[in-house]
Amino acid sequence: MPSSTSFDPEMLPDLLPIYYKRLFPYNKYYQWLSYGNVPKTYFPHREFCFTLADDIYVRYQSFKDQAEMEKEIKKHCPHKIDIGAIYSFRPKEHRTVSVFTPLEKELVFDIDMTDYDEVRTCCSGADICHKCWKFMTVAVKILDAALREDFGYQHLLWVYSGRRGVHCWVSDASARALSQPQRSAVAEYLQLIRGGDSQSKKVNITQKVHPSIKRAEGIAKKYFEELILEDQDLLGTPDQWGKVLTLIPEQSLRESLEKVMSQCSNSHQRWNTIQSEISKAINKSDFKKGIKPNLVTEIILQLVYPRLDIHVTKGLNHLLKSPFCIHPKTGRVCVCFDPRKADAFDPMAVPNLSQLVEEINQFDAGKTDEERAVAEYKKTSMKEAVIVFESFLAGLSKENASRRQESS
Repeated sequence: MPSSTSFDPEMLPDLLPIYYKRLFPYNKYYQWLSYGNVPKTYFPHREFCFTLADDIYVRYQSFKDQAEMEKEIKKHCPHKIDIGAIYSFRPKEHRTVSVFTPLEKELVFDIDMTDYDEVRTCCSGADICHKCWKFMTVAVKILDAALREDFGYQHLLWVYSGRRGVHCWVSDASARALSQPQRSAVAEYLQLIRGGDSQSKKVNITQKVHPSIKRAEGIAKKYFEELILEDQDLLGTPDQWGKVLTLIPEQSLRESLEKVMSQCSNSHQRWNTIQSEISKAINKSDFKKGIKPNLVTEIILQLVYPRLDIHVTKGLNHLLKSPFCIHPKTGRVCVCFDPRKADAFDPMAVPNLSQLVEEINQFDAGKTDEERAVAEYKKTSMKEAVIVFESFLAGLSKENASRRQESS
């Protein structure tokens, strides 16, 4: 269910100090970003960027330890916190050193719902609903599987952006050490949808279907009927099915399909007809006539495969919004979630600042000081997100411990 307490952005200056004083998980946050303090400069050389009121950006913030970070966040109450790379020197000293270069950073991914506007009919721009959020669910499932199975990464932190997207922080030591060219190679490997607005067909499988594409297709097919044919009804009108038919390069096949589309009564029937006619044409042709054996796969993937902002992934010095900061327009917390339960994640149910403060007050009402003496987040619906974060940290601590051992 959506959060019951509505949020007024005008209240942000009053609510943020309460959030940063009582709810922000400083200890766990520091535990993540210090990675066992190997090397000792890891956390002090990390860049943070604060966005203050009136969109004032304060880049190249850095803190020597958790206490200094906590003090500065509480002092400034940033409307947004972005995390950057670990640099060769402390970011706050960047003007005084001759060589200031990014050395390491998590391998990050950013998926934004606005990039799905060409394939969603229910919403557009910054708006989201339960119907189109399924695109994000599919994106999480496909990317999570690829990063774990194809690259062997284990420590993936998935975070809701607070409004209309998701971020992934791959935190394995090997991922953090990737160079810019290596990050670009990973991004290009995972980028199936290529081409700008002027290009209609954006997925082209030129060789034998790679196992990772087969796996992505398998995930996509599980959601395809409900998401594309029912929720988005993407073959529901002549205009919409016309856009899908432009993905068929062979003109005579496209024209014959255009004639029969209006004879079908719904998107399901039209999709079955498209698949059937493509299959017949492939069996009749020798593939030299422009009908490729993987055409149906290409159409499915173009409609549901993750749309990645690969510049975010490629850039070592690129900033990305921090987990557990607040989206200033929705008031929602950028919560962590379990990718295995992505189907159950509801962005509309993510707690906002007003709701969190109300939940603390309700929990404390009528209780003794002793009964109130529990971690503040445990009094709220933020609890589940912190448990997911703790689980992620528990896995990471084993890798950090072995690195400490090697270093000593």
